[in-house]
Formats: sequence, C-alpha cells, structure tokens
Amino acid sequence: MRKWAGNPWAVLAAMSLGFFMTLLDLTIVNIAIPEMIDGLGATLDQTLWVVSGYALVLAVLLITAGRLGDVWGPRNLFIAGVAVFTAASIACGLATGPVMLIAARGVQGLGAALLTPQTMTLIMSVFPAQRRGTAMGVWGMVAGLATLSGPTVGGVLVSALGWRWIFLVNVPVGIAALALAFLVVPDLRTGRTRTFDIAGVLLATGALFCLTFALQEGEHYHWGPRIWGLLGAGAVLTAGFLVHQRGRQDREPLVPFALFKDRNFSVLTVLVALVSMAMIGLVLPFNLYLQSVLGLSAVKAGLVLAPSSLVSMTVGPFAGRLSDRVGGKYLLMAGLALYAVGMAAIALLAGPASSWYAFVPATLITGLGIGCVIAPMSAEAMRDVDPRLAGAASGVNNTIRQTGSVIGAASVGALLQGRLAAELAGGKAYADAFVAALQVTAVLPVTVVLAGALACSLIRGRAGEAAGAPAGAGPGKAAVATGV
Repeated sequence: MRKWAGNPWAVLAAMSLGFFMTLLDLTIVNIAIPEMIDGLGATLDQTLWVVSGYALVLAVLLITAGRLGDVWGPRNLFIAGVAVFTAASIACGLATGPVMLIAARGVQGLGAALLTPQTMTLIMSVFPAQRRGTAMGVWGMVAGLATLSGPTVGGVLVSALGWRWIFLVNVPVGIAALALAFLVVPDLRTGRTRTFDIAGVLLATGALFCLTFALQEGEHYHWGPRIWGLLGAGAVLTAGFLVHQRGRQDREPLVPFALFKDRNFSVLTVLVALVSMAMIGLVLPFNLYLQSVLGLSAVKAGLVLAPSSLVSMTVGPFAGRLSDRVGGKYLLMAGLALYAVGMAAIALLAGPASSWYAFVPATLITGLGIGCVIAPMSAEAMRDVDPRLAGAASGVNNTIRQTGSVIGAASVGALLQGRLAAELAGGKAYADAFVAALQVTAVLPVTVVLAGALACSLIRGRAGEAAGAPAGAGPGKAAVATGV
C-alpha cells in the first residue's frame, strides 16, 4: 500500500468514500421515518428532527471546518471527521430513544462538516490543473450517486434488515475511509503558523443557525413571528460577520474576500446554490408524486429515479475530462439547459395515472444534464484559488451548496403545499390536485436552472482556451508543501 501513498487517484478514492457517507445520510433517513416512529415510540416532530438536525449542524459548521482545515491540515480534519461520523453512526444504530437518536444525528452532522470541505481541498491539491476536471467528475459522480440513491438504498435496508441499518451501513465505509486516509493521503500544509478567528466563528455560526433553522422549520411554525424573528436575527448577524471580516482581511479571516476577486469563483458559487435548489426542487415533489399519487413503494420510487443517477455517474468523469480540455463554460450551459428540459418533461408527463416507465426518457435527460454540470462547476470554481485559501474556499462552496438545498426544500415544500391546498379547496380529487400542484411547483426549479445557465455567460475563459489549447495546460499555482 505504501506505493499508493500520495497517489492522486488513491487520495480521490479515500475522499469519495467519506463524501459518499455524508451525502447518503442526507436522503437515506427519510424512507425510514414510519419505522423509526414505531420502533422508538417517537412523535412525528421528533422523527423529523432526526432528518433536519443533521442537515442543520452540517450547514452551520461548514465554513468553520473549512478554515480549520487551513489551520490544522485538511488530512487531519478529514480523519477526525470520518472518525466522529463513524462513531456517531454506531450511536444512531444503537439508539434506545428519540432524544438519543437526535443527539447522535447532530454529532453525525459535526463529523460530516469536519470532513466535507477537506475532500475538495485535498483533491484540488493533489491533482495537477489539467486533470482536476476529471477528478472532480468522479467526485461529482459520487455526489450524484449518494444523493439520488438514498431512497433506494434506504428502502432496501429498511425492508430487509430494519431501520437501524441505514446508520450501521456507514461503519464499514467509515473504517475503509479511515484506513485509506492514514495510508495514502498526504499531510498538506502551507508551512505557516495560522491564527483562528474565534469571533468570526461565533458570528458565522449564529447567522447560519438562525437562517438555516428558520428555513427548515418555517412551514412547521406557519412562517409566524418566531421564524421572521430568526430570519431578522440571521440577517443582522450576517451583516455583523461581514463587517468583522472586513476588518480582518490582513489577519487570517474566516472568509477571505480575496476569493471573490476571482470572477469565476464568485459566479460558480452562486451557480452551486442554484443547482442545489433545483436538484431538491425536482427530487422532493417528484418522489412524493410517485408514492402518493401513483402508489409506488419507496423502493420502486427510488428505482424510477435511478436512471438519472446512473447516467450522471457515467457522464460525470467524461464531462470533467472535457472541461479540462476545452473549458467548462459552454458545457455548463448545455448541461443546465438539458436539466431544465428534463425537469419540464417530467412535470408535463405527470398525470393521475401515468406509467412509471413513461418518465425514463426524461430522467435520462436530467441525468445527462446534471452529469455535465457537477464536475465543471466544482473544477472551475476552485481552479484558480490560492492553495493557502483552499480550505476557506471549499468551506464557502459547500456551505452555499447546503444552504441552497435548504432554501430549495423550504421554497418547493411551501409552494407545493400551498398549491395542493388551493387545488383541493377547488374540489379536485387528490391525484388531480397533486398533479396540478406539481406542475406549478416545477416552474420554480426550471426557472432557477435557466437563471444558472444565463449566469454561466459571465464565466471568464482561461488562457489558451480561445486558441483551442487544453484549458488546463498552462502551469498551475504552486502546490502546498507536504509533511510540514
């Protein structure tokens, strides 16, 4: 195994294992809610916190964890994150009551936050510029597989082994990721002594908590004064955080504003939020439609979504390689356009008694579209980032991605519920009402994706791209020192 130490592809394998666990756990739990209620004697609210508690802790701590990777080394934070996540998965699987399960899920979120930003940092550090698109294609393939396969994997595990195994399945994956991390992942440091912005951490954590909690729980509290109060507090804390960061730009800020001087990083950070909103905006209502209108089981509903995942997995690495050669701008625009077409087709094909196989061509198109987006989006965002700021950049990128998912779920959930109530009040049968609500709701993610395609026009081409040279052929930024 020593010959694989520092090998970029071995490092990518380790990162992919850890990243896969964290994303799978965002979607796999939903399928087990009824079984957890019965098995633990939990209320529905408690069980929903098993889902949202994990996402909340993850979103709140990503920026901090990304910067910690710059301070203490991304390898060390990745190992710590995997260890915490794996131990918390065992605690989840052995939980004897809802409170213990919610607490363990929060610790899982901590582990996921520690490791997630380090995956992108380490991948971008060990791969040369001209091969990063391919590497990010594999990373994106793993992300797509984990996100879209959660309901299917969860359904199989719950049906065959019970709900506890949706958590215990992480244990062998975590052990494998830990072993690989110790054996093959290099210790990448800048060689500089770094300080840590404690005040910035407190302000960022407070702001993200208020905003994420309000968006996740807004519908539950009927968007009442508590929720608007939290949103206001989040806005105030965000403003305070930005003012504080402005005064620390020469003293190791938590979010270096220099990142946003790179137009591509700025544009693609916005794009990652839009894509995250659109992905959850498709999967959430479509999955509900398949189960509540067509009467499919959770496993069968997951299988209907499987073609999208499989195509995305297949296309991702090739799209990444193509973005290395010709640049990602037009590949992103084409992928987003395909994704919008696929989503619109799904909405138009949906009917009270549609056959599941009627959706296969549309899901194939969405898979092709998102497969062309994930790798170029990540690679282009990070390509010109100073290695000393890689952890901060990855933390910002992943925080925006997670926040986009939360906003997408809140927006689509509220719109779907509101339209469904209006359609039912108009006297329609449930199936007809849900289809009408789904078609109206689909306008939101389609619009968001098309806005993202327009935003891609702002992406700046790289040297040599216009002349037809490989996009990453030029010398990249200096790699960070190893073993310091």
